[in-house]
Amino acid sequence: MWYHILFWLIAYVFWVFIFRNGTLVLTRAITIQFCYLIFIAANYYFNALYTIPYLLNEKKYVRFAICFVLGISVTSAARVPVSVFISTYIFNIKNLHFNYFSIFSNSFVNIVFWVLIFLTGKMIAEKIRSQLYIEQIEKERSVNELNFLRAQFNPHFLFNSINSIYGYIDKSNKEARNMLLVFSDMLRYQLYECNVDYIDLDRELNYIRNYIAIQKSRIDERIAVTFYTGKIDGPVKIAPFLLITFIENAFKYIGFNENRPNRIDIDLTYNGNMIFFTITNTKDAFTNQSKKLPGLGIANAKRRLELLYPYRHELTIIEKEERFEVILILAGA
Repeated sequence: MWYHILFWLIAYVFWVFIFRNGTLVLTRAITIQFCYLIFIAANYYFNALYTIPYLLNEKKYVRFAICFVLGISVTSAARVPVSVFISTYIFNIKNLHFNYFSIFSNSFVNIVFWVLIFLTGKMIAEKIRSQLYIEQIEKERSVNELNFLRAQFNPHFLFNSINSIYGYIDKSNKEARNMLLVFSDMLRYQLYECNVDYIDLDRELNYIRNYIAIQKSRIDERIAVTFYTGKIDGPVKIAPFLLITFIENAFKYIGFNENRPNRIDIDLTYNGNMIFFTITNTKDAFTNQSKKLPGLGIANAKRRLELLYPYRHELTIIEKEERFEVILILAGA
């Protein structure tokens, strides 16, 4: 916000002193340029926040052109009565003949010119920032691939080892045997099913259920854990391991207090083409300061959302004294 305020302040001062001529006193220049600033800024944010991301980037070129011209026209028309009012009642210019069409056309040209200048600069800056970001991602990907190759193991050996351990567990210990089967299913999902950008939501939910089952076995039994999923009609795709990051954090930072209920509530519903995911966990009011720092998992999840769901997601993280809540809305892939 402060960067935006500073930018418009600099632009305002620039206009006042650069475009002031000998016949225009400083007070009039200040007033006139301030009016232009309001209309130019309104068009800039209208295009930067709506028409470019939701129309131009979605290749809706005709609608973009209509909205762009319409926005300029509305503000140019609005400047006509503003200009008349300022000249008549602020500068007290009497018997002045107003050419309304000339005011409108001059305003239209000026607003178009500066809005295009600012939008072009913004798009160039975003292009450079995106290129730098892609280069950083490529470097990180190369490092991650190298680390993966170094840590690679034989999955067949691993599964054979799990089967051997399963055979050694006493048959009367059903809970341990079932946990090992759940772990084996989770491992199989990670190794063989998730090498794609998007996967069936049902398969991802099964992985989440297995994860919750293992976590519930290790946390205090007085901590209530609920996982609700609404009815899912038809094939729905989602990026794998996107939701599990927030669930892991809930189990990691769950606090226990004898004087209140302690719980983790997970809710996932699908409505039309939208996935609604919320997770809430209680936490200690006095948490270790290091735990308050944003974790790498959350940062990576935000980055994946930007890459896989550009302009198609909304993430809200709410932290209160005794509660932590994540709300994520996704447009179905």
